[in-house]
Amino acid sequence: QTNMVSSFKHLRDEKSFTDITLACDGQTCKAHKMVLSACSPYFKALLEENPAKHPIIILKDVPFQHLTAILEFMYAGEVNVAQDQLPSFLKTAERLKVKGLAEAPQTIKQE
Repeated sequence: QTNMVSSFKHLRDEKSFTDITLACDGQTCKAHKMVLSACSPYFKALLEENPAKHPIIILKDVPFQHLTAILEFMYAGEVNVAQDQLPSFLKTAERLKVKGLAEAPQTIKQE
């Protein structure tokens, strides 16, 4: 499992074999359809319905900072998000149906 995570992270860092471009806020980033499909039924359905060789997906109402954090989570299995950004970040993850984030509890206990 550790080897898989480091391998995917390396492929992402090197931009090797990327086959999808995600765009929002006037910025883009490249990713792998397989990783997106494995981590999100939203992306899986979208990519199955539109089997393009290298699609460009424009995400409305998704801040670029959220997109990069979600990709970090998909590739590394964890991500750090500022406390004040957490509620809006989780809403974005919910909209994109990101496994492991979409089911996160919406209330954070105050210690």
